[in-house]
Amino acid sequence: MSADWQWDDTLFSGTAAYYGRGRLPYAPGLADALTGALDLDGRGRLLDVGCGPGTVALRLADAFAEVVGLDPDAGMIAEARREAAGQGVAEKASWVRARAEELPAGLGTFTVVTFAQSFHWMDRDLVARTVRGMLRPGGALVHLSDLKAEDRSVAGLPHPPVPYAAMDELVRRYLGPVRRAGRGVLPQGTPGGEAAVFARAGFSGPERLVVPGGQALERTADDVVAGVFSMSFSAPHLFGPRRGDFASDLRALLRKAAPAGRFAERQPSTEIFLWRTAPTGR
Repeated sequence: MSADWQWDDTLFSGTAAYYGRGRLPYAPGLADALTGALDLDGRGRLLDVGCGPGTVALRLADAFAEVVGLDPDAGMIAEARREAAGQGVAEKASWVRARAEELPAGLGTFTVVTFAQSFHWMDRDLVARTVRGMLRPGGALVHLSDLKAEDRSVAGLPHPPVPYAAMDELVRRYLGPVRRAGRGVLPQGTPGGEAAVFARAGFSGPERLVVPGGQALERTADDVVAGVFSMSFSAPHLFGPRRGDFASDLRALLRKAAPAGRFAERQPSTEIFLWRTAPTGR
């Protein structure tokens, strides 16, 4: 992370309402893959750090007796609560508005802790060490994301691809050439190298799993617009009074790319890294 960038509470401000419609889902076999790899049996506790609107925590709710989602954004926590109620799991799910750096926050210990495309926003060494202390003996840390290096060509599908390059250029025209992040900018993007961080924190591993995607998806123009506004670097508040103009230009771009208002995409595969704590007696 850039040395002069600091997290602030506008990072995902206003994006929560767009997540469910705008973000591509994780691969359909995610819950089954983790249930098998971690021998989940409906007991134990899950902590999802940087939970957003509950995307992963709710996918895994049946595998645990209790799930806890933690996120610093009030809109994300509100969406997660609504989703949990809608899925009938509100009684086993709790949602905590806090930064990961505030852990352990009196939350107790957990069987599994997940980070789903959230770890890069945190003080990673501090959070990794803290989370290791919150895991029960034999517990696991799960770091997951979309698989980056795969062919997701839509050749042969009935609709045009989403014009991501043109959309990115439009965002730059409105917000400038350097990636926005809350009140600051990230010229170098977000950091990688998670393996070294988890190893320093005392985890062993990792075990790598890939849950295959590739399924054909149909997306509407409204879905694509929601996807843009769900991103930190194009969050609605960043456009200020020009938000309406940006949305109009974005929709014009999409009409040009697909006059029928339908786009084709491929479901991303999900890449999972499992990091373990030592079991009891070792």
